Amino acid sequence: MKIGKILIIEDDEDIQELISFNLNKNGYETISALTGSDGLTKASSQLPDLIILDRMLPEIDGIDVCRELKRSARASRIPIIMLTAKSEDSDIIAGLEVGADDYVTKPFSPKILLARVRTVLRRNLLEPNSCVSVGELTIEKDRHSVVLAGESLVLTATEFKILVMLVERPGWVFRREQLIDLIHGKNHAITDRAIDVQITNLRRKLGKFSPKIETVRGVGYRLNENLGL
Repeated sequence: MKIGKILIIEDDEDIQELISFNLNKNGYETISALTGSDGLTKASSQLPDLIILDRMLPEIDGIDVCRELKRSARASRIPIIMLTAKSEDSDIIAGLEVGADDYVTKPFSPKILLARVRTVLRRNLLEPNSCVSVGELTIEKDRHSVVLAGESLVLTATEFKILVMLVERPGWVFRREQLIDLIHGKNHAITDRAIDVQITNLRRKLGKFSPKIETVRGVGYRLNENLGL
C-alpha cells in the first residue's frame, strides 16, 4: 500500500532514479520532473504530499520554483525538502527564506533523506502525538511535562514551546524569525537576541542533553538527530 505521494524535481536522472528507487522500496509513490517548469506543473496538478526539490535546475531555478510554490494558493501547503550541492550558509539561508522546510546536501545518504521524508510526512499526514521522545527525554504536551533521565524539568512556556518544535522535527533548521513567529505570532516585538537567550537557558536546564540542540551559524537552531546522548 502506498503511504505518501512524493514529487522529485531533479534534472540528474541517476540521482532521480536513486531517490525514486529508495522511496518506492519503502512504500512511497513517486512522481518525477526533470525541469523546474515541469515540476511546477506537476505540483499544481497532482498535489503531492511532499516535494524533493533540486537547487540547480534548468529553465527555472530551484529557489524560484520554491518561491512560486509557496505563493500558490493550490500548492503552498506542500512541504519541500531542498536537495542541493551548495552547502554554504548563504545558500541554506536562501532556501529557507523562500519557504523550504528542510534541506539535504549532496552527496547525501539515501537513509538520511528517507528519515527526513518520514519526519515531514509523519507531521503532515498523521494526527499530532501528545507525547514525543528523544533518547532519555520525554515530553507530554497535554500535561506540559518534560522528563529527562527520570527527572522532571521546570521550563518556562517559551522554553517548552521551543523544545517541542525542535524535538518534533529532528534535523530541521529553524530560523530565529520562524521561532518567534511560531511562538509569539507575526509582528510581535521580540528580537533575535531574545530567542538566543531562551536557547541558552534551555540548554542550561537540559544539562547533558543540551549538545543535541545545535547552532547552525548564520541560520538558527536544530536538534541533532544523529548525536547519541
